[in-house]
Amino acid sequence: MTPRFVDFPDLSPEQRAEAVRVLREAFADRPGTFEDEADAEVESFLEDEDRAAFAAVEGGRVVGWIGRVATYDHAWELHPLAVDPAFQRRGIGAALTRELEARAKAAGVLTLYLGTDDEYGGTNLFGAALYPDVAGKIAGVRATARGHPFAFYRRLGYEIVGLIPDANGPGKPDILMAKRL
Repeated sequence: MTPRFVDFPDLSPEQRAEAVRVLREAFADRPGTFEDEADAEVESFLEDEDRAAFAAVEGGRVVGWIGRVATYDHAWELHPLAVDPAFQRRGIGAALTRELEARAKAAGVLTLYLGTDDEYGGTNLFGAALYPDVAGKIAGVRATARGHPFAFYRRLGYEIVGLIPDANGPGKPDILMAKRL
C-alpha cells in the first residue's frame, strides 16, 4: 500500500497522537531525544507559522511524518523525519523526503538542510577529536553502525556541508547536511 500525505492541520486528534508516538518510538534508541518533548514538538508544527509538517498515512494510521522549518528565504531545515519502527526500511522515509523536496522547490526554496547528530557511535566522528581542521574531517566521514541517518540522507543526495564538534557533549558532533533542489 502506498501512503497518502496529509498535512498536520488535517490530521484527526487521534492521528496527531499517533504522530507523537511515532516521534518517540522512532528516536527511542537515542536517549533524551524527544522523550519528554514529543507532544510539544508535534504542536509546534500546528502553532508556529514558520513550521509545517505532513504525515504518511496508511489505512488511516500515521506511519511516519516529516517537518520543515522556514529559516531562510531560500533554504528550509528538514526537521524532523520520523518513521514508525514497524514501517521502517519500506521507503516511507524516502517518500516523505522526496515529497518535502517537491513542496520546497514549488515554494522557491533552493536548499534543504538538516543536522544529524552522532550521540551514540553511528559514525567514525563519535568520540573523535575534530579540532584542528574540522573541515578536513568531512571527506572521511563514514557510518560505523547500521541505521545512522547520515547514510540514509547521503543516499538521497544530501552532502555534508559542515560539522559542529561537541555539539551534544564531548565527542558528540552534529553533522550538517544539505541538498540543492
